[in-house]
Amino acid sequence: MIVCIAEKPSVAKDIAEVLGAKQRLDGYYEGNGYQVTWTFGHFCTLKEPHDYDMKWKYWRLEELPVIPTNFGIKLIDNDGVRKQFTLIERLIQNCDEVINCGDAGQEGELIQRWVLLKAKCKVPIKRLWISSLTEEAIREGFQKLKPSSDYDRLYSAGSARAIGDWLLGINATRLFTVKFGRGQSTFSIGRVQTPTLAMIVNRQKEIDAFNTEEYWELKTTYRETEFLCQIDRLQSEDKAKKGLEYLKLHEFEITSFEQKEGKEGNPRLYDLTSLQVDANRKYGYTADETLKLIQNLYEKKLTTYPRVDTTYLSEDIHPKIPGILNGMKYYSRLIAPILANPIPKSKTVFDDKKVTDHHAIIPTGVVPSGINPAEQHIYDLISKRFIAVFYPECKVSNTTVLGKVEKLEFKATGKQIIDPGWRVVYADEVVEKKDNPEERIMPTFVEGEKGPHVPLIHQGKTSPPKYFTEATLLRSMETAGRSVEDEELRELMKDQGIGRPSTRANIIETLFRRKYIERKRKNLVATPTGMGLIDTIQNELLKSAELTGDWERKLRLIEKGEYEADVFKKELIQMVVDLTEEVIFNSHHRTISIAPTVVEKAPPKPRAPRAPKVEIKLEDTICPKCKAAKLMKGKAAAGCSNFAACGFKVPFELMGKKLTESQLIDLVTKGKTAVIKGLVIPPSEEKINGKFILNSTFNIEFSA
Repeated sequence: MIVCIAEKPSVAKDIAEVLGAKQRLDGYYEGNGYQVTWTFGHFCTLKEPHDYDMKWKYWRLEELPVIPTNFGIKLIDNDGVRKQFTLIERLIQNCDEVINCGDAGQEGELIQRWVLLKAKCKVPIKRLWISSLTEEAIREGFQKLKPSSDYDRLYSAGSARAIGDWLLGINATRLFTVKFGRGQSTFSIGRVQTPTLAMIVNRQKEIDAFNTEEYWELKTTYRETEFLCQIDRLQSEDKAKKGLEYLKLHEFEITSFEQKEGKEGNPRLYDLTSLQVDANRKYGYTADETLKLIQNLYEKKLTTYPRVDTTYLSEDIHPKIPGILNGMKYYSRLIAPILANPIPKSKTVFDDKKVTDHHAIIPTGVVPSGINPAEQHIYDLISKRFIAVFYPECKVSNTTVLGKVEKLEFKATGKQIIDPGWRVVYADEVVEKKDNPEERIMPTFVEGEKGPHVPLIHQGKTSPPKYFTEATLLRSMETAGRSVEDEELRELMKDQGIGRPSTRANIIETLFRRKYIERKRKNLVATPTGMGLIDTIQNELLKSAELTGDWERKLRLIEKGEYEADVFKKELIQMVVDLTEEVIFNSHHRTISIAPTVVEKAPPKPRAPRAPKVEIKLEDTICPKCKAAKLMKGKAAAGCSNFAACGFKVPFELMGKKLTESQLIDLVTKGKTAVIKGLVIPPSEEKINGKFILNSTFNIEFSA
């Protein structure tokens, strides 16, 4: 007998139907040599502190940090869970083989592995890995079953994530609650939750501290086209009026007229985060609402697996595209032009190297029925995006016109759509943009032409930073707090985002549930409780989105077999140990005297062995120029993560020598390197010893 374990009863029913397990019994289906049963979410969890030692049941500073020698799991205390687990345990003990049919992702792998571990499964285990629940996909998946061991690294990453969250959550929450809560407040702290809250709080502080200032700009209208004067904004109305009088005395002259044809690339297919972003912007759905809606569509066989972090399709899906498009009857008018020609196998859509556990979210081709309006909204977003990627690019004409009034220079820009291409798919959603200077039809100008113009003063006010919405917060979580608009760059940074696509919605909901943030219309606003928590946490590591993003990167490397889970756990243990000592023993509120002249910083009870210190990395250092953002590495240089505003960078190679990580860190933190041997002086190629210095303007100088 072969036992199949699905993650939900509804999925088990679909699998049983395909396998011919027709007989419905209490808690499972049976037939044709199969028994198909199910879990429903997490059945097991990591043991609680008091499960290891009763002294850890009580929240006392002297018992911190809580670090078990070995981590164990236990069954969740729930009658329904216990009943179903007992059944699964019995089926496993009497079968010849188990097929893990859990959700095909890291969390799904962890859920099922823990159940099999708790049930002491001794028989061979195979893995079903599918991206949709259609009958065809299930049949194909059972024809391509793989050994469970092929997914050991995925399980290892999931286990490391769970242990890391446990270590930091348990210890930091107890530490700050006991130390600063005064018996009245519980400070909930988490590996992803706290940096996310810190981003919202920091934005709130920027808004609260912002001082609105008035400014004046000079503009003029020539041949029904508005031009902006290319000088800094004026800080007084008097200067603006003087400028206006000056403009009235002279004619306007065209100095340059340039038109360039360009292309607007097709939008990318959806991953979960970009779907949540668009659903929030267009329909106001929360991240959690969108996740539930797309999960419903997946279980109704209308879309593929939703908890994905890629915008690409695997290359083997290319032959299936016409069949999927033919099944999308409600969009036949838009699909007809695509099917008139062979579907191109573009690398911007099909790329095996960019696909991780699953491909991007797409329709399955099953005609929808019985879905509610909210589900229809999400289905429509996915379907139109799927259709749009196979249309031609949108061709545009970008126009730049330069002019002058005596010594003052002016500029105007415009854009015309020559061939809408993929924009046809969204034609019914286009809003008139006549007032948008970026998209306006401009007359043809001739260099050197002159004429009268109508100058004017535009008065404006500086605006504070915008509040986070769920859409912009999700994007910031995806890029570890960095402001990134470019889709390709965002794709490259996903490994360093905080949280996973499947967990970000829950993180945001947790912040609401704990009343750390609240919603005002679409804006996310930090509450006094949330502000107070972040102000209480002085340790920057706990609040750093970039550091948490680095942890996420390491978890992904564990999945790929390029980083050891044990090393990741040791790093987190070291952080917890250091954090505990910093808060307890470096605080002015407490010192422990062991002898009259000695102050010890050791806890009163033995601690777990300290893991090796983690070396400082270049990405952990603060930019020396703006002293606000951290550094990040590029291909040829390291630079400020807010490079657009700051402009600081350091090449990896100077005078023929590739600088080591240590030398780069010395340069940006100490302002100079140690003496480096064998530097090359061009053009003579003479070699010399010397050091590099960061001068007062943050440029690099050589010193012999």
